Amino acid sequence: MTELVEPLTPPLSQLQTVRRRGPVRGRLALLGPAFVAAVAYIDPGNFATNIAGGAKYGFLLVWVIVAANLMAMLVQYLSAKVGIATGMNLPELCRAHLPRPATWGLWAQAEIIAIATDLAEFVGAAVALNLLFGVPAFAAGLITAAVAFAILAMQQHGYRRFELAIAGFLGIVCLGFLYDLAHVSVDTGALLGGFAPGFDGTDSIMLAVGIIGATVMPHVVYLHSALTQGRIRAESVEERRELLRGGRTDVIVALSVAGVINLSMLVIAASLFHSRGMEIESIEAAHAGLGSLIGGGAALAFAVALLASGLSSSSVGTYSGQVVMQGFLRRRIPLLLRRLVTMLPALVVLAIGVDTTQALVLSQVVLSFGIPFALVPTILLTRRADVMGALVNKPVTTGVATVVATLIVGLNAFLLYQTFFG
Repeated sequence: MTELVEPLTPPLSQLQTVRRRGPVRGRLALLGPAFVAAVAYIDPGNFATNIAGGAKYGFLLVWVIVAANLMAMLVQYLSAKVGIATGMNLPELCRAHLPRPATWGLWAQAEIIAIATDLAEFVGAAVALNLLFGVPAFAAGLITAAVAFAILAMQQHGYRRFELAIAGFLGIVCLGFLYDLAHVSVDTGALLGGFAPGFDGTDSIMLAVGIIGATVMPHVVYLHSALTQGRIRAESVEERRELLRGGRTDVIVALSVAGVINLSMLVIAASLFHSRGMEIESIEAAHAGLGSLIGGGAALAFAVALLASGLSSSSVGTYSGQVVMQGFLRRRIPLLLRRLVTMLPALVVLAIGVDTTQALVLSQVVLSFGIPFALVPTILLTRRADVMGALVNKPVTTGVATVVATLIVGLNAFLLYQTFFG
């Protein structure tokens, strides 16, 4: 008698397993990487540039924040697509497809960007710890480093815990500014007028460049591709497209939250300080102004949001530094050693007492000059069918991304011209 053998059921793919969680939990499981990237878009550098812009120019630079946030959505979408389509991150792709001198040059500038990023994050967290607990600046910097390592350690227990922790910090920052915004009287007409593009001298252009540098962060362009490259493995083109749709939703939701936070910073500063002719030269002054004009609760919410921003963005910065070095050079060094190298300038700034707000604004300008070095390779690689396969950019996507890169480079060049020759 012939024994009947039941056909074997093929194992479920990772994406099919995710789908089985149900329509809601399944979609939520696709969210996460963009929330990690979004923390870098509301780091302490944003506090400095947005508050300085609102206090000095009112609602003039509202349009810059909106434009920068839309740019960020496109940039992070392309970065997420790199990881999903190729299973590699952007630095690895650059090493595989670009000439070796270009790869080394990109790595060198990425390390400079990492130092500028650490400067913003460490200084911001140190200021927050001082405002909340009176911790001296240098000691606060060391505490920030320790907490950043603790947050990164969550990755040893799976990517989801790390993503949820970072999303939690993002939520704290958002709640802090929504609380303050609810206690501010906003001139709606003036706010709407801020959506019309315009500048008011070289200083306003420098702040605009700083806002873009603080919003479109070069290091998370590299990082986002690493966050998506092996998170959920796709077994077919259809699954890659589904993951890409989930990644698009992830980017829109996460960066919309970051955009609301950035806009709230500027609106609060414009409504409270600019309208009263108050000159706010530092984050500490903004904290004191909130306390005197609204109350201690508003000042506390501001300081807690600043601390959450500095601690979370510091851990994300360390993670992106590892991705950059491993991808461009195929080298790994201990996290502690890498952290010591990139955070040393920030600790020096804290130790010698440099004006923290000015240091933060200048760090964001440096970041803005690093954007093209991350964005141009992203555009060049995502437009190639031999690299991206079925997920290659459509011509219109490449065209819009090229316009974005051109605008950023042009704004930086104009700033240099006005500063040295204007």
